[in-house]
Parts: sequence; C-alpha cells; structure tokens
Amino acid sequence: MISFFYIPAIGQKKSFTEKELLKLYNQATTNLLNEDYEKSLIQSRLLLNHSLLLQNSNLIGKAYNTIAANFDGISEPDKALFYYQKSLIYAEKSNNLELQNWLYNNIGNIYCFDKKKYEKGISYYIKSLYYSRAIKDSSQVFLTKLNIAWAYFDIERFTEGHPYLKYLNKYKHKYGIETTTAVIDMLNGMYYSHIKDNKKADYSFKNGIKNAIKYDETTDLSFIYQEYAKFLSKNKNFEAAYKNLSSFQRLTDQINLQDKAKKAKIAGINLEIDEYKREIDKMGIESKKKEQLFLSENARKNKMTTIILSLFLISLILFYFFYQNTKLKQKNRIKDIQNKINQNIINASIDGQESERKKVALFLHDTISASLSSAGMHLNVFLSQHDSLPPEITKTKLILDETHDKVRDLSHDLIPTLLARFGLLYALDDLCEKYSNSTLHFEYQNTIPIKKRYTEKFETRLYFIISELLNNIIKHSEASKAQVSLIENNNEMIIEITDNGKGFDTNKFNYVEGFGLNQIKARINNLNGEFNVKSKINEGTSINISVPLNV
Repeated sequence: MISFFYIPAIGQKKSFTEKELLKLYNQATTNLLNEDYEKSLIQSRLLLNHSLLLQNSNLIGKAYNTIAANFDGISEPDKALFYYQKSLIYAEKSNNLELQNWLYNNIGNIYCFDKKKYEKGISYYIKSLYYSRAIKDSSQVFLTKLNIAWAYFDIERFTEGHPYLKYLNKYKHKYGIETTTAVIDMLNGMYYSHIKDNKKADYSFKNGIKNAIKYDETTDLSFIYQEYAKFLSKNKNFEAAYKNLSSFQRLTDQINLQDKAKKAKIAGINLEIDEYKREIDKMGIESKKKEQLFLSENARKNKMTTIILSLFLISLILFYFFYQNTKLKQKNRIKDIQNKINQNIINASIDGQESERKKVALFLHDTISASLSSAGMHLNVFLSQHDSLPPEITKTKLILDETHDKVRDLSHDLIPTLLARFGLLYALDDLCEKYSNSTLHFEYQNTIPIKKRYTEKFETRLYFIISELLNNIIKHSEASKAQVSLIENNNEMIIEITDNGKGFDTNKFNYVEGFGLNQIKARINNLNGEFNVKSKINEGTSINISVPLNV
C-alpha cells in the first residue's frame, strides 16, 4: 500500500528550543526515508522526550508519528498502530490537519492490509479523504481513493469500489505518479475479471506487471502476480496461473527476507521502557530537590545553634519525623512502580501467548496452506494434461486435499473464525454446541444481544478462558450436564459455568494444579476481573467470573 509518513529528527543537548526540535525532527525523517531505522528511532525518542517537556502537542504528535512510521517500515504493524494512535491524539489537540490526514491513511493501511479488518480500515480512509480535501491536496485525495478502491476490491465489493476506480482512471495522468500506475492496472484487471470481460482483464494485468517491473515496484508486482494467478485459475488456465503464483511466492519470500534484515538492524532498541524510565527519572529529580532542601535546612539550623540550643533540638526532631515520612513515601512510590512493572510483565506474557497463537495460525493459513494449494494446482495442471494416470497420483492428490483441510482446521482452532468474524457471543454458542455429545450436554444461556461486539483483545482472552474451563469439565468432572450463562450488569459481564459432576474439595486442593485454575485466575486478574470457584464432592462445581466491560 501507499504509506504516508512525513517525519523529522534531532541533535543532542541537555535542552532544546522549538527550532532545534524541528531540526531534529527533519533529521529523523531523513534517516527514516533512507531506511536507517535505528538512528531514526533514537532521534525520534529524544524528540519525544523533549517535546513532552515543552508540552508541545504538535511536536509530540510528529514524534509519535515518526516512531510509528519506523515500525511500519520494518513490518511491525502492531507497534506501528499503537504509536499512530498516540500520535493522532496530539495531532487533534494541535489541529494539525496534514498530520491527521497521514495518520488516518496509515492506520487504514494497517487495518486493511495487515489485520484484514476492511470495514474498520475503510472508515479510516474515509476520514483521511475528508482531511485531504480540507487541506486541498488533490494528489493525496487521489492516493486515498486508490486505497479505498483496493480495499473494496479485496473483499469483492466491486459495486462500492467501482466509483473510486472510475475517478482513478479519469485523473491518473493529472494526479497520479509513476508508482501508482501498476496498482491502477491491477485494479482494472480485478474489475474486468469481476464483470467477465476477460480480454480487458488479461490486458490490464499484463500491463500492470510491465509497469511494476519498469518502475521497480516489487511489492505491487507481487500483488499483481497473485491477482493475475486467481484470474487465470478462474478461467482454467492452470499452467499460466501456476507460473504467476510461483512468481508471487518468490517475490513474497524476497520481501520477507528484506523485512527480517531491517528488523535485525534495530535489535536492542526497546521504546516500550521509556514510560517507566521517565517515571524513575522524575523520582530522581524530586529526590535531589528534597536532598537540597535538607542540606539547606541543616545549614540554617547549624547557624541557629549559637543562638539557642533548644530551638535547634526541636527543629532537629521535627526534621527527623519529616525525613522518615518522606523516606516512607519514597519507598512506597518505588514499590508502586515495581508493582506496575510486574503487572506489565504479566500482561506481556499473556499478550505474547496470544501473539504467538496468531502468528502460528497466520503461518499455517498464509504459508503452509498456500504451499499446499500451489502443489494442488500443479497436480491439477498435470491431471488436465494426461488421460491415464497411475493410482499413486490420484492418491497423492487426495492426501494433499486432506492435509490442506487439516491445516485449515488447525488454523481455525488456534484463532476461531467465528470469533474473529462474528464475535464472542456467537463463538461461545458454537463452542457449547461443538463440545456437547451423547454423554455430556452443554447448555448456553445468554441475555446479551447476540450481535454485540467487544474489543478484539477482550473477546479473545475471554473466549480462551471459557474454553479452558469447559475443557476442564470434559476432562475431570464426569458430568452429564453443564451450563454456561452470560449477562451484563452495571457495566460488567458476569459469566457463570456450572456442572453436575463429581466436584472437588477446594480447600484441600487449593485450586487443583491439574485444572490450571491458578493460570486462569491470573488471566482474569489481568482483565481486572473477579474469579470465584465453589465445589463440593459429588455435588458439582460452580464458577463465577465478573469482568469490567471493555467495549
């Protein structure tokens, strides 16, 4: 995608004027555009620190945008999104319309082309389009409309995307640039393929490949190969489709290797500890001020000893209590920071597990599944060219199809499709139905509107917590009936899971280790929720969870 970031950089002094910070911003931007990400990140972090000291919302927004663009450049979309969103807060405060335009566009890119959340991504593009018009930037309007058309075509909503494509074809010579030529050809090919004008579609794709090679647009070229392969396969030209798919895979591997090399250049740069570092630095400043106050007070009291000893003694006693109180407060503040760090370590552990689960699911779906599909396509070409084949070839085709299905099912188990597309409430209903059998029935009761959605992180964590509890019932309870109930009350989600199984002694077992309840309790604490287990031998088990809503 077209990625819009315009971001500057820094020098190094103890304090900076606004003019010096703008110069630093320009240096950081230059290093970013030259792909010197390590240097740009260091400069951006310095820019951010001093901009915060000046309370300059415009410079703070630019600093966060630069940091985000660096992570965008090394294919770290989650970190990039985090800092783009922080930048947006300050861009709105400073009313920087140009920066808001870039941010809405870049956030739209991440949602559409990294997270595959097209509805959300398109909504950000629409906002970017508004600010492009507000600043009267026709070139930016053109590029944003290109992104919108591409997003709609990716999800096969050609009717909604076609007006944007008509605009692109009309104004491409006036507002377009060399790097957009190949993408526009690809979009025309996709549209003509949709309306079954195969001759124009074939011409557009071939022209797009030629222009992408001409202007050295490797990423765009890989996308065109992929879409052209889909078109050829749809028209049963399997041999040509396979060649284009192979070209797509080769370019994708090359791009991935380049991304890994970029990430390796910035190993050791960890911007996420800056917040804690600032808190500790602030503590050190306050501690020095109090120490200076102590020395000044002590010198003044030493002078007073020659006048009246009793006043000095009283002052010394008062100071002693003041010092002890200050020391105690200092210890408490240090303890609070340590607690925050410990909590963040726990959060990072949980986030890491979820991130790895997503990575494995995406690897299975995007790499293994794609490879199996490619092998299947190769066999299809071979089968179409031979009438008589040995049975081993047919068996191989069946094995490939079966393996592809298993990989797809495993990918869905890691990140359930229902959860991603329709939300927690649909996914839990399906989970109860899937786990029910002739010996154990799971009843699902839900008073919340079934279409209601929550944040992705909230839904994912709750789904796997409940899934683990249901697995415990299946493995350990020997129950014949279980029930999952969900309600909302006072801005909380209350979940009750009961079974009529053999139960256990909670006092004796202290949350039985085999059940994994300690880990579940920690994950619920991470959501600021409460977790309560009631169980008696031969009387079943009842688990109550209440979690503040994070809608």
